[in-house]
This record gives sequence, structure tokens and C-alpha cells, in this order.
Amino acid sequence: MLIDEPSKEDTVAILRGLKERYEVHHGVEISDGAIIAAAQLSHRYISDRQLPDKAIDLIDEAGSRIRMEMDSKPEQLDKLDRRLIQLKIELQAMKKETDTAANKRRQKLEEQIDKLEKEFANLDEIWSSEKISLQNITQVKSQLEQAKMDLDMAKRSGDLERMAEIQYSIIPKLEKKIDHCALQNEKDKKLLKNKVTEDEIAEVVSKWTGIPLSKMLESEKDKLMDMESALHRRVVGQSEAVSAVANSIRRSRAGLSDPTKPNGSFLFLGPTGVGKTELCKSLAEFLFDSEDALIRIDMSEFMEKHSVAKLIGAPPGYVGYEEGGYLTESVRRKPYSVLLLDEIEKAHSDVFNLLLQVLDDGRLTDSQGRTVDFKNTVIVMTSNLGADVIQMLSKDEDYSVMKSAVMDVVNLNFRPEFINRIDESVVFHSLGEDAIKQISKIQIEALSDRLKEKEMQIRVDDNVFGKVLEIGFDSAFGARPLKRAIQTLIENPLAIKILDGKFSAGSSIECNLENDEITFT
Repeated sequence: MLIDEPSKEDTVAILRGLKERYEVHHGVEISDGAIIAAAQLSHRYISDRQLPDKAIDLIDEAGSRIRMEMDSKPEQLDKLDRRLIQLKIELQAMKKETDTAANKRRQKLEEQIDKLEKEFANLDEIWSSEKISLQNITQVKSQLEQAKMDLDMAKRSGDLERMAEIQYSIIPKLEKKIDHCALQNEKDKKLLKNKVTEDEIAEVVSKWTGIPLSKMLESEKDKLMDMESALHRRVVGQSEAVSAVANSIRRSRAGLSDPTKPNGSFLFLGPTGVGKTELCKSLAEFLFDSEDALIRIDMSEFMEKHSVAKLIGAPPGYVGYEEGGYLTESVRRKPYSVLLLDEIEKAHSDVFNLLLQVLDDGRLTDSQGRTVDFKNTVIVMTSNLGADVIQMLSKDEDYSVMKSAVMDVVNLNFRPEFINRIDESVVFHSLGEDAIKQISKIQIEALSDRLKEKEMQIRVDDNVFGKVLEIGFDSAFGARPLKRAIQTLIENPLAIKILDGKFSAGSSIECNLENDEITFT
């Protein structure tokens, strides 16, 4: 008999039926919101398992996490304990000192220790009280579960007197006792948490899938409306490309795109160093809060016919069969990701046959027979085709003319059925001097952030930017020469001065241009 997977609504009903059993097993309380979240989040984010099994496992793991936290020392107490140990060690070390300053410091330490010990004792008492209260609730819930089992046995044996006693006396008293204990527990200062909520369920899903917790709980409507601004913080001078990507993602999130296909599929066209890869990184960070969500595959490694097997795995009987395919395994482990296929024009024609299935059906079967879901990925393919055309026409104000000329070149190299399955072909401009100047400021800000981690600050004079642009601007190579110029002119000499000890934690560094030379003071 073939049994279909239950719907989300049916799963919620099943979980509500199991709720009490898991509450007794873990000694925690499970909110109805947690049950609904378990059904919804498991259905949306966990694609390789079925309902209700995956939702039940979410409830089970979230309950066991809360139970472990209840049995462990609370974070506040742990911090106080470690701080007390640190101060006592310092006090012990200072007992050998006899000067006036040491005596004052010792007296101050003793006062701090005394204050923290009182605070620790107070919190420890609250913790002990809460533990006893929660243990009482757990004990009463176990008694209630046993009473319900006794009621079922009495029904089966036909013992009416026992049925009446349990149903109208024992069970109501136990339920009233649970409500009273829970109410009292809420009034007390809370150190221990004994309730599984939507947050705990989302934490477990985040651990399983690698998707940031905030992505599952926040409303993304406002964020999606402002998507262009977020992407432009890292990608400069490519407004048409950013708008095309943002519009496609919004269509997908609004439910207007085909749900059987990937969230978006793009062909990025343009010369080297204009921001194609940077836009992919920015997109991964925007959608999934981390650049780690970017899966990058260099298609120049798949130029031979036999190398195609590496994408989905070697056939049975061949070496590497157990390892799975590079493409399928990467997406199976990170189903929510941006998939970057770099220099797609270099791939063998058989690779395009695989991609047709991915772009059309949103899935791919690996060599072991497992179907990998691509519906939650954003697929980006990059190419340098038409780069010479872009160089010639980039100063032309009409973007559509340049795109049309580039697409003529692309159509000569790719099959029509491949081009037709891509959501959007995006042409990147060559970067002008103004764009390179903005990028240089972004690069210097990144350097400043790295120095802040070492407790140092840097201020770069505007004249220095002019010098960096003079050496690092090359319209043919985009932003890459700029990065090398910043490394050569600023980062290399600065690194030497830091290692020499001229600058250390707390230093405020001034970077200026004097006699056409960059100086640091």
C-alpha cells in the first residue's frame, strides 16, 4: 500500500498528539508555536526527508537541547564563577607585594570579590529553587501521564469506579497542580528555560541546514525592497546588473516564479575585474548572511568529456563511486546557496546537457541514484564572451545597444535551448575612473576593519587615493590592478611597520602623500 506524505496541517495535528509524550520524556514544555514552526520550517528547509518524521525529530532535538541547558550551570552563574576565580588568582599573586599601591589594589580586589560572591550566592539560590520547581512540574506531569494510562486500562477492564475516580478526581487535581506550578514559575526570576518555542526549533533547523537563524524568523519584505542598496555596498558601477538580479530574486520570493525551477538563473557577461564574482559573493551574503553559502566551480576543469562524471559522480564499479559528484554533493550539503559556474564557455558540451535538466526541473540525479534538489539555489554562470565588444561600446550611453551586440556573440557560442532556460543574461560595463575610485574607498574600509580587529585605526588622506588610482587604474583589467596597487603602496609598508613595532594596539595611523611618496605616522 502506497502512503502519501502528510500535509503541513496533518503534521501539526500529529505533533499535537505527540506533544505530551515528548514533554514528559524531556521534562520540558512545548509551545503550540513550536509545533507549527516545526511543521513549516521542516517542510520549507529540509528537502531530503519526509513529514512528519523530520518535524518530530526537530521537536525531539529542541526538547533535548533545553533539557541539557536545564541540567547545566546557567550562563550568568558560569560567568560570575569564572570572574571570581580570575580575581582570586590575582589577589593571591598580590599578597607578596607590600607597597602602598599594591595594598590599595588588594583592598579593591577584596571588595570586588565580596560583592561578586554575594551576587553569586543569590543567583545560586534562585537556580536551586528553579530546579526544584521544574523537577516538581516534571514529576506531576509524569503522574498525569500515568493516570491517563491507568484510565485507559480501567476502560478496557470495565472498572467504572476506578474510571470515575481517575477522570473526575485524580486527573483534574494533577492538571490544577501543574497550572499552579507553571504560574508560580513564571513569577520567579528566570535563570532556567524549560519551554521549547519557535526560536529553539529555528536554531535546530539552522544547525541542520547551515541557514542563518535570522533568515528563518525575520520578515524579508522590507529587506527585499531595498535589495539594490545592499548589493551596491560592494558592487560599484553595475546598476543594470544589480537591478536585473534583484528583480529576479523578488519575483521568486513573491511566489511569481516557477516553483519547480531554481530561485534564479543568470548568465553574467563581461571583461575581467568588473564585479561578476563580487556580485555573486554579495548575493550569497544578502540571501544567506554568509559568503560561505557561495559554491564556486571552475568550469575550465570540465573541458574533457570524461570529466563530466566528476559533477555527478563516477558510475558504479569505477574509482570514486562512493564519493559522489562535486556538483551534486556540494548542493546536497548546502541546498540553500549561490552556485557560481565560472567561465562556463570552457565547459564540454555534455556539461550543458546536465545543466539543461537543472535549469528546467530544478533537480539532478547523482551516480548513486539520489535526487538532489536545486530549487533553493541561485545559479550564476559567468563568461568573458563579448568582452572586446563591451570594451568598444562601454562608453555608449545606450545599455541595450551594448547588450544586443554582446548577445550576438553569445548566441554564436551557446545553443538556443540553453540560452532560453536562463532567467536573465546580464552584461557588465567596463569600470570607469569614478567607479574605480569608489572601489578603492571600499577596499580601504576593508583594511580599516581588519586593523580595528587589532585595536588600530587608520585615516587615509584623499591625495593617497589619487596616487593609488594613478597606478591601479586600467580600464582593460577592471578592479584587479587596484587591489594590487593597494597591497603594494599601503599594505606592504604598513605590515613592515607593524612588525617593527612602530604601530601596535591602540595606535592611530595617519596615511599621507608627501613628495609623491606615501607615508605613515
